[in-house]
Amino acid sequence: MTQGVTNRKFKICLVAISLAKGGAERSVAMLSQMLTAKGHEVHVVVLTDAVDYPFEGTLFNLGKFKKERESQFGRIRRFRKLRKYLSAQDFDVIIDHRVKNSLPRERYYKRWVYAGIPKIYVVHSSKLTNYLTEKPSAMARIYNRNVATVAVSEYIQKHILENRKITNSHVIHNAYNPSWAEHAHVLPSELNDKQYILSYGRLNDDIKDFQFLIHSFNHSGLWKKGIVLVILGEGKDEAKLKRLVQSLPCNKLVQFHPFTSEPFGYIANARFVTLTSHYEGFPMVLVESLSLGTPVVSLDIPSGPSEVITHRKNGLLVEKREVPLFSEAMRLLFKNERLYVQCKHEAAASVSQFSMKAIAEQWNQLLQDEVHRPE
Repeated sequence: MTQGVTNRKFKICLVAISLAKGGAERSVAMLSQMLTAKGHEVHVVVLTDAVDYPFEGTLFNLGKFKKERESQFGRIRRFRKLRKYLSAQDFDVIIDHRVKNSLPRERYYKRWVYAGIPKIYVVHSSKLTNYLTEKPSAMARIYNRNVATVAVSEYIQKHILENRKITNSHVIHNAYNPSWAEHAHVLPSELNDKQYILSYGRLNDDIKDFQFLIHSFNHSGLWKKGIVLVILGEGKDEAKLKRLVQSLPCNKLVQFHPFTSEPFGYIANARFVTLTSHYEGFPMVLVESLSLGTPVVSLDIPSGPSEVITHRKNGLLVEKREVPLFSEAMRLLFKNERLYVQCKHEAAASVSQFSMKAIAEQWNQLLQDEVHRPE
């Protein structure tokens, strides 16, 4: 992105599936706050009726019109409502954060729902089919007709977008909010005076692989010293994960806590936070934790962790998905106090480049450079 000389104000529509539960959804809510603070007029369209995170701007909740058992006609009727809203508002640009895993649906959006409106698509995942469907070459042509494509990690830009000849890509990472530290004192009473390891996110094991974490914790033997593993979140695999825990010797030292939109007390008071996902885009778990001064232990999966973690400086990167290796990394941040203090000391400063202020500047510059550029 070049350094622009103007600071035009735009009317912007952010489109997302929801503003609830996940890191990508939180990032959309935060983007609404960042763009509003820059003086832009922001509208947020959500496709499902789920709003947990604070946002700024005008909300159009399309999920309010969705029935529990929706017919094809009902779906078309909601698309018509969205098209009518977009046409009436005369937006300068749409910034679309939806998962894009169906080529026919994306063609429908391009040709009818979004017709005539400049677009920026944001890619939040390193899983190719989540944002480029099963036919990435055809989807690449849709992306290349937009004013820009934003990748939330360098890996996504290089290995997903550029590899598929998407030529209008930019990297803008997800942000953290420094004000989260103001809420870092809130902690459930059952964790007072306890040492614990934290992992949080949707309990979807196909993505997050909490089973691997639980087996690693059991293998580590840390539970024999009274150290607790806290798993924070909700999702389709919660019952399965609880059954796994009950089958293991560590079962009395694993706690499940429900989702909260403000997990900052959990994070700030943890010894460290873990990430064991199969894939991510730019994992907010890592940035959120480090911003609150909490070190991290993460598998070195392709997208995200190596852009945030400097091994043995602000946390530990584990190269292979092997239980003995991950469990040893967890033990290390308990037994090596000097290393732990070093990582904790470096944590917050190591992610300063991802603050809302810094990321807002990057988004604003992209808008100045690219919006109203002839397609």
